[in-house]
This record gives sequence, structure tokens and C-alpha cells, in this order.
Amino acid sequence: TAAFNTHQHRIFLGSAKVVFKRNANAIIIINIQNNDKIGVLLFSDKIEKLILPQKGRKHILRIIRELLEFEPESKGTDIPLALEYFTNMIKRHCSAFLISDFNDRHPLKDALSIANRKHDLIAIRIFDQMESTLPNIGLIRVNDAETGAEEWIDTSSKATRNAFEQNYRNRMTELNDAFTKSGVEHVNIRCDEDYVKPLMTLFKKR
Repeated sequence: TAAFNTHQHRIFLGSAKVVFKRNANAIIIINIQNNDKIGVLLFSDKIEKLILPQKGRKHILRIIRELLEFEPESKGTDIPLALEYFTNMIKRHCSAFLISDFNDRHPLKDALSIANRKHDLIAIRIFDQMESTLPNIGLIRVNDAETGAEEWIDTSSKATRNAFEQNYRNRMTELNDAFTKSGVEHVNIRCDEDYVKPLMTLFKKR
């Protein structure tokens, strides 16, 4: 999900599979406090919806309504596609908040770098603590939320659990490397924790 803002312009870019609806209250608070122009870009592996930045109560209520009613047409994720679309569509410099779990198979560094050179890009990673470890619960069937592919995994195997955890560490190293080399500030927020305070702290810095 993406949001852009223009007074301050804020643009929120959000991947559809992350529940961006939870952040609706934060958007209202930011707008009321700063009188910002706010826009939203929702994406999956395609552009799902774009709401251009405006000010005013009517506009904010429209954003909230759209977020509450939004259902993505696709289950995939393509962050570089969303960032390219965003940089082409939004010409004026703005603060852009990229909200995603960043489980994306596409290389991110170049897309992050290009967007951050044109705008003030901040990444907000929403994650589940369960992503990092595989519990020892025997044979389980797992489903890829994006592709729908299914497979059976023997979680009682220590080698399987170790490989799962190493794969997670490798992905996080690659992601953090992309953030560092692109100069994009980022924050991690657990999906089960209070998100308003860390978001507000981050927004007040911009």
C-alpha cells in the first residue's frame, strides 16, 4: 500500500495482502494534525487502486471507505512495479510510506533507490513472528498464499526446520541490504502489536 502527501504530500503504497485497513485510524490522525494532502496506492502484482492526493474530510472519508471495502483482484506481490508506477504518476516531491510484508520474489534495491531519489520513501514492514521459525508439529500441508501451490513438509525433521530458519535469515539479510544500499529508512511492525504509536513516531519525524 502506498500513501503520498503533498502539503506535506503523503502517499501510502500498500501491498494488497497486508491488511492496510488497520492503518485507517493513523491516516485520519495524520491528516487532522498536519492538514496534509493524502493519497493511496494499493497494489498486488498489478496496480489495484490509486487515489490521488487531496485534503479535506470528504476525501479522508473516501479513503477510509475504499480501504474498508477493498478486495484485491490478485494475490501476488510486485513492489518494483508499484514503485515504478508511483514515480511515473506522482511528479511532485512527497513523503511516501511503502507498507508491505516485503515477501516479494523480485529484486528490490534498484526500484527502492529510484523511488527514494525522487521522493522521501519510508518502508514499513509488517511481519508475523511465526515467519521466522517452523514449529515441530509433524507432517503438515502448507499453501503458498500468492501462487496457491501446496506441499507437505515434515516439521519433525531438524534439518527441515534449520533450512526454513536459514532461508528466513537469508531473506532478511537481502532485504536489509536493499534498504541500506538504497538509503530507504525502514521500520518493522509485528502484525499482533499496537501499530499506531510506532507509525505516529515515524510520521512525526518526516
